[in-house]
Amino acid sequence: MSKVEIKNVRVLDPVRQTDEVRTVFVENGKLIESATVETSNADQTIDGQGKWLMPALVDLCARLREPGQQQHGTLKTEGQAARAAGFLHVVLPPDTKPVQDNGALLKGLREKAFNDGGIYLHMIGAQTKGLEGNQPANMASLKQGGCIAVSNVRAAFADDDVLLRTLEYAASLGLKVFFYPEEHSLAKDGYVHDGFTASRQGLTGIPAIAETVALAKQLLMVEATGVQAHFSLLSCGASVELIKAAKAKGLPVTADVAMHQLHLTDETIDGFNSLAHVRPPLRSEADRELLRHGVASGVIDAICSHHEPLSASAKLAPFAETEAGISNVDTFMALGAALVHQDLLTPLQLATRISQNPAQIAGIERQWQDIGGWVLVDPEQEWIVSNDQFQSQGKNTPFLGAKVKGKTLQLFI
Repeated sequence: MSKVEIKNVRVLDPVRQTDEVRTVFVENGKLIESATVETSNADQTIDGQGKWLMPALVDLCARLREPGQQQHGTLKTEGQAARAAGFLHVVLPPDTKPVQDNGALLKGLREKAFNDGGIYLHMIGAQTKGLEGNQPANMASLKQGGCIAVSNVRAAFADDDVLLRTLEYAASLGLKVFFYPEEHSLAKDGYVHDGFTASRQGLTGIPAIAETVALAKQLLMVEATGVQAHFSLLSCGASVELIKAAKAKGLPVTADVAMHQLHLTDETIDGFNSLAHVRPPLRSEADRELLRHGVASGVIDAICSHHEPLSASAKLAPFAETEAGISNVDTFMALGAALVHQDLLTPLQLATRISQNPAQIAGIERQWQDIGGWVLVDPEQEWIVSNDQFQSQGKNTPFLGAKVKGKTLQLFI
């Protein structure tokens, strides 16, 4: 592997909590101080003036569409897009086709993701068999197969007794549970946030309490069972307060939010804009501000992409019949840099929330550090979001045509 010298770059190191401009070398994914290396040994020299260098990113929620939905994306296209954005590690929810409830099949999927897309794939196993909510999946087999956690995603449980038993089972194995809180009975008929824009357009809404009712119940069960829990894709301001209270009680919980929830509101769906159709839905301006405050304060530990690439035809039907999802990895760094430009986060805080914290939550911090990898970012590079700028097979983004600032230049590994 080549040895790269990067001069005068702003090194953001979440592990050491340091943020300083210096000249460094990157070799085999590891950072080497310039003082310990002869500059003549460099195979390449890069001027890092005005740029950031941060550890490889970790995505806590991305759907790569393979297996089962290759018309939208493959491990090759989406893995390469994620890697180009700076993600070396990607966490995959279990609602693939087929569902990830068989631990024996997971090794082959991880190998294919690395061989085709160049990424390390970390799987969440199904909490119930087939995600049907009736009986626990074979979590022992899933753990043996390398699952980092289990989840039922948004699939409903037959009753709360099944949920409780699966949490006790997971706790007995030391498996973390990922929750995507949504009360099925309150959300099953909705498509968008239950607010003014939905009412004006005649679209059935999903109320904020669909998330908070589920979250409150799940937190009570976490407290009762002691299971380690991560709450993913929060969308409501009230959810931030519930997580804050749970952490204050000492419960073993963490949380993340999708990057687009920190920038968009339900007004983006105006005019039946299906590119803004996502689940959980974009919420109100008040919710967005509280989510942003939760990220800034650290109550929300991490920011994920919630990448969901879709073919063009999936967004062409009437709004309620379109598929939910936003293709997010290609715009992720620009939207992250915007949080710094808007003075919500420092560059080091951003790096922490998209690299080290997600690695800790996924339980892969040792592997993340051992493998290494560093990402060079130009936070000032301006570009227009367009189809030809996307490496993802899915071009479904409400940011099309927007002028953004911030871009990943290279991943060194």
